[in-house]
Amino acid sequence: MGHAIEAEGLVKHYGATKALDGVDLVVPQGRLLGVLGPNGAGKTTAVRVLATLLRPDAGTARVNGFDVRRDAHQVRSMIGLTGQYAAVDEMLTGVENLLMIGRLLGLSRTDARRRAAELLERFSLSDAGGRAAKTFSGGMRRRLDLAASLVGRPQVLFLDEPTTGLDPRSRNELWDVVRGLMADGVTVLLTTQYLEEADQLADDIVVFDHGKVIASGTSDELKSRTGAQVLEVRPAQATHLDLVAQVVGDVIDDQPETSGGRVTAAVHDPAVVPAIVRRLDDLGVVASELSLRRSSLDEVFLALTGHRAEDEAGADKEEALV
Repeated sequence: MGHAIEAEGLVKHYGATKALDGVDLVVPQGRLLGVLGPNGAGKTTAVRVLATLLRPDAGTARVNGFDVRRDAHQVRSMIGLTGQYAAVDEMLTGVENLLMIGRLLGLSRTDARRRAAELLERFSLSDAGGRAAKTFSGGMRRRLDLAASLVGRPQVLFLDEPTTGLDPRSRNELWDVVRGLMADGVTVLLTTQYLEEADQLADDIVVFDHGKVIASGTSDELKSRTGAQVLEVRPAQATHLDLVAQVVGDVIDDQPETSGGRVTAAVHDPAVVPAIVRRLDDLGVVASELSLRRSSLDEVFLALTGHRAEDEAGADKEEALV
């Protein structure tokens, strides 16, 4: 299996800000790479470099073997791009939006209309195709935007936070569409701040922070990297929450988290769980819930970076500067 996307040592500066700081990426053909990271981590800059919208200051990148700087025209002919916000003309109908893209790509009027009809049906937009896009819901606009990126039958598709702002139902619908594209053999690079999204869709994951790739692997590999499981205890009486936190902290010799009426802590030795149960029993504390599970991707991200993926402290420097 060849590589659809290869990047080595990508660097991109915006003044004193280094948006990319030596990024390496490899995406085999037909797979989906999930790129995780908070705002300003470098995700969008990486996508724009790979899609030939930005020139890197250093490093190389190839899409299906074509260099993004020397062979930009060839790269553009085989990729699709959906950005963070739906880029559709709201005054045009769904059909007209897709017809316009088809004609711009050099399709005949007949072929463009046929392709528009195919995509509207595929994205469950046939009934709404004759309406102005401004009447579409947010989820429908995102589907239309994704359909527009597929008019030219791209071999590689860049999805830059495609579900931002969508409600859970629309997000799940878009996930189903992406799964269909993967089944058709399209290579996808998906950037996201949603850990669940990467868990659901990605074959492989890379984690960005401050312009660097700080971790990579499958979802399971990243979860196992922390070397810990997660203990969650919810006392039957809310007044016992602080006491439970104290017991858990004493046993594991670390400070647990307390939120949502439960105590959460990373556990490296499952043998501590019976000790915690015995201490709580001795104190007359009843747990309504007690579970030991694998780390989530969010907890992996926290362990790797020291902050959660949704932490947007500070301005999104990357977006402000692009």
